[in-house]
Amino acid sequence: METILETHNLEKRYNDFRVLNDVNIHIEKGSIYGLIGKNGAGKTTIIRIICGLQEPTCGTYTIYGEFNSSSNISNIRKRIGAIIETPSIYGEMSAKDNLIEQYKLVGMPSLDGIDELLKLVGLENVGKKKAKHFSLGMKQRLGIAISLVNNPDFLILDEPINGLDPQGIIEIRELILKLNKERRITILISSHYLDELSKIATHYGFLDNGSIINEISSGELMKKMEHKIELTVNNTKEFVKYFEENNIEYEVINNKIINIYGSHNLSKLIRQLSNKNLIAEDIHEYEETLENYYMNLIGGVKHD
Repeated sequence: METILETHNLEKRYNDFRVLNDVNIHIEKGSIYGLIGKNGAGKTTIIRIICGLQEPTCGTYTIYGEFNSSSNISNIRKRIGAIIETPSIYGEMSAKDNLIEQYKLVGMPSLDGIDELLKLVGLENVGKKKAKHFSLGMKQRLGIAISLVNNPDFLILDEPINGLDPQGIIEIRELILKLNKERRITILISSHYLDELSKIATHYGFLDNGSIINEISSGELMKKMEHKIELTVNNTKEFVKYFEENNIEYEVINNKIINIYGSHNLSKLIRQLSNKNLIAEDIHEYEETLENYYMNLIGGVKHD
């Protein structure tokens, strides 16, 4: 799989204050990468560095295999579209006029494609309405349209649903999925809205205090988040034998703890084990969420 973005021990300091510390991120082509971290964790700093708005204090990064020190990195960045913090739009102009200005700014040879962009983001019927009168969700969609003017294949969105109402969140979510699936655009999204990210992300990077503490695919994460029963036992071998015979998905954590996965009636399971003289010393049932998983990573009570 082709890697679009890779950072190598990225560090950013302001005097004695360290914002980023040995950040290592890997974003594969075609993915929707959710960069998760609370406010102040360093998400926007990473994005600003990738977009060339800031220089790292230490470390390097590659975009499409090109190092940030390369003389060609500016050309490589032309393949990136980005919204950092808030969309850059002209409030006194209509949506179409905003796109015309962006076309001129990036030196597009013609204005072909503007109507298609407006339709793509659901702003084809706003006419001459000034952008300053748009809802926050409409402004965000216009910002995404502006970021798509140069036909990027890598899109970076910094907190794209921050402050939006439920309808606005749904519209942005559907647009992101459409861009990824239909236009095959690789997308990096920074956010602290974990529930919403869980609906669209294919990969995650968890950021805390300026460091990436874990990277994981959505498939691997769903495995960790699914319903789980943790058993503390004194005879691991016999429990494993029973689970194998009854096609129960399990994982041996150590010589005392076994996790079983899937939908199980706990009372019925205990009764069935007891009938086989399999008595668990302790039993805990867990239903993980993305939020719980993240909190466990940054220092909460761990369930596994």
